[in-house]
Amino acid sequence: MSNKPKILYVDDEEINRHLFKINLSKDYSVLTASNGAEGLDILKSNQEIKLVVSDMKMSVMNGMDFIKEAKKLYPNLPFFLLTGFDITPQINEAINSQLIHAHLKKPFNIDEIKSAFHKVLD
Repeated sequence: MSNKPKILYVDDEEINRHLFKINLSKDYSVLTASNGAEGLDILKSNQEIKLVVSDMKMSVMNGMDFIKEAKKLYPNLPFFLLTGFDITPQINEAINSQLIHAHLKKPFNIDEIKSAFHKVLD
């Protein structure tokens, strides 16, 4: 049994999920989902998840819609949005309303991501 914090990364692009997992698996137990619906299922069956990261633009359910649904079920869980987009009014509102903890940019910077995660997990 690993004592690394368990995190969930939701992204519809397989290469992004793979790279995220490779880059963070030393410090975290990384679960991945290919869409928001799958992400919700994983959250329901893994109560020990400590934080969630979602891409913004995905098929089936976009990242903001996924986070809104997940936040209803898990209001104390920190959510991060990882996207290639600059901060839009929608993302800014999500930060201000505390729907998301932070906006992280693609291509992702591993040190920046780890630093953001440490702030909420410590």
